[in-house]
Amino acid sequence: MVRFEPHRFRSTVPYYARYRVPYPDRLIDFVARHCGLGPGDRVLDLGCGPGQLAVAFARLGAIVTAVDPEPAMLAAAKERAREAGLTLTLVEGSSYDLGPALGRFRLVTMGRSFHWMDREATLIALDSLIEPGGAVVLFSDRRIEGAGANWRLLLDRLRRDFAPARAAERHRRRTELEPHEAVLLRSVFSRLERHGVISRRMLSPDEIVGRVYSLSDTSPEALGDRQPAFEKKLRAGLARLSRKHELSDILEVNALIARRSQML
Repeated sequence: MVRFEPHRFRSTVPYYARYRVPYPDRLIDFVARHCGLGPGDRVLDLGCGPGQLAVAFARLGAIVTAVDPEPAMLAAAKERAREAGLTLTLVEGSSYDLGPALGRFRLVTMGRSFHWMDREATLIALDSLIEPGGAVVLFSDRRIEGAGANWRLLLDRLRRDFAPARAAERHRRRTELEPHEAVLLRSVFSRLERHGVISRRMLSPDEIVGRVYSLSDTSPEALGDRQPAFEKKLRAGLARLSRKHELSDILEVNALIARRSQML
C-alpha cells in the first residue's frame, strides 16, 4: 500500500488543472448515460483535486460532493465550479474518512487517485455508500507506447537525477502495485468494463513543463531548491526535441466502470 501523504500535491495546484491530461466531454457523457446517471442523482468525486470530474458531472445536473485532503485543491475546485456557474459540496478528507454522514451516491468517481488509497478498505467502505445499481468509476490515462517517447525518456533521466527518492518510489509503484482490476475483481464491485477515447496531441515545451510540475514526483516541492537547474535542463532538452518535431503524445483517456457482481 502507498503511504498516505495528505498534502503531497499541494505545490502542484497551480499546474494541475491547466496542464494535466483532460477528461474528454464525450467520455464523461458516455459514462453518465451508461451508468444511468440522471439530473439530481448524487456523485461522490473522491480525491477530486481541482475539480475536473466534479464540475464535469455537475454540468450534467448531478449533485456532486467533492472530497480531497488538500485545502488548496478544494479551493481550486470551488473556483472552477464558480466560473462554470455551478455549486459543489466540498469536503476536506480522504478515503479514510468515508462514512454514512456523506450519504448515498449513484456514482463514485476517482480521477487518477485510487492508487494512493488503501484500495481494499476503500471498496469495503464504498459498498455501504453506493446505491443499488450504482458504480465505482476509475478515470485514468495511458500513453500509447512509441509515441512521444523521447521527451518522456528525457523526463525519466532528469527525474532520477534531481528527485531520486521520488523516482524510486514511482518505479516501485508502477512495477509492484497490484493492478486495479485485480483488486476490484476480489471486491463486491467485480463486474468490470473499460471505455476509452484515444487522441493525438502536439505539445509545446511550456505545456510539458507545466505537466511535469503537476506530477507529485517532479512537483516544485519534490524538487525544492533544485527546481531551477531541473527546469533549465528540461527546457534545453525539449528545445532539441522540438526542432525535430518530437513533442507529442498519443493517449487513451479511459473509464474503468466497476459494478457489484449481483444487482442489489
